[in-house]
Amino acid sequence: MQSYKIYPVGFAANSYLVTADGKSAVAIDPAQPRVADLARARGLTVTHILLTHGHFDHTGGVAALQAAGAKVGCLAGEEPLALGADNLAVAFGVYAPGTFPRFTVDFTLRDGQEIELAGLKIRVIATPGHTAGGASYLIGDKLYTGDTLFAGDVGRSDLPTGSGARLVASVKKLYALEGDYTVCPGHGEDTTLEYERRNNGYVRC
Repeated sequence: MQSYKIYPVGFAANSYLVTADGKSAVAIDPAQPRVADLARARGLTVTHILLTHGHFDHTGGVAALQAAGAKVGCLAGEEPLALGADNLAVAFGVYAPGTFPRFTVDFTLRDGQEIELAGLKIRVIATPGHTAGGASYLIGDKLYTGDTLFAGDVGRSDLPTGSGARLVASVKKLYALEGDYTVCPGHGEDTTLEYERRNNGYVRC
């Protein structure tokens, strides 16, 4: 398994391309249209997209990949936020009304589900709090946490559908996973789950 991290240009989230065979890939939170170009430059065909949640800074590149054939999935119940005004594209002044790239959700996921996409075995972990339908994805030794858990920090809970209590519970749910994993967050640098268990000052293990 190979995981490529794509840092944003301007205001957006980290994006990830994950591949088992160096040919087909799953994109996690493709934040900008250039993710499609970077996938092609690496010789990767993105077959599926997994969203950790529906905010615009995590989904700005979804439409370009979907137009090329990728199927889009998120946790069940997150579709209205991802596809509606609560994605914050207009509220944050980044897009004018009606200009955010349109996409659809092709499939939904549930907590604890284990799926196989592009040859990758993926465990779905519901992590609400930043949004009501937030999810994290465990693939191999990497944990993709979106805006739930960062290096030394946790996500906001004051945006539409957010909940501080649910966010704390979700972070503790991740802490409770057996073993250690590389945490690949939606913003900032990677960390490890064990480091956050011991040192995160916002949610204690």
